[in-house]
Amino acid sequence: MGLFDSTTFQNLQNGLKGAAMEQKAISENIANVDTPNYKAKSAQFQHTLDDAIQNEKMNANRTNNKHIEFGNNASQAYLSKDQSTMYNNNGNNVDIDKEMADSAKNQIYYNAMTDRLSSKFSSLKSAVRGG
Repeated sequence: MGLFDSTTFQNLQNGLKGAAMEQKAISENIANVDTPNYKAKSAQFQHTLDDAIQNEKMNANRTNNKHIEFGNNASQAYLSKDQSTMYNNNGNNVDIDKEMADSAKNQIYYNAMTDRLSSKFSSLKSAVRGG
C-alpha cells in the first residue's frame, strides 16, 4: 500500500471529480438558458460518495483478471437530464436562479473538499519534516 492509497484520499479525489462534473453541467445549463428544447443537466455523484463512506471497506474477490475490478471505481458518477419540467414556452427547462444557487452550493462543496485535501497534505508534510 502506497502513501496516497488511503480511502480518505480516494474519497476526496472522487468528491473533487464530482464537483467538477457538477460545475460543468451547471455551466452548460447557464450557457443554454435560451436554447429551445434544451433540458437541464445535473451530475449524479453524491450516491457514490455516500456508498464509499457507509461501506468504508469493500471486500470482493475477482475470480478472473478479465472481470471488472471492485472498489471505489465500481460505481461511477454520471450526468442526468431533467425531462419532467418545462419552464419556458420553447421547451427549455433551465431555471437561471436555481442554476446560480446550485453553482454557489457546488463552489462551497468544492472549497470544503480542497480545504480537507490541503489539511491532509499539511499533515503529511508535518510528518515528513518530523514535526
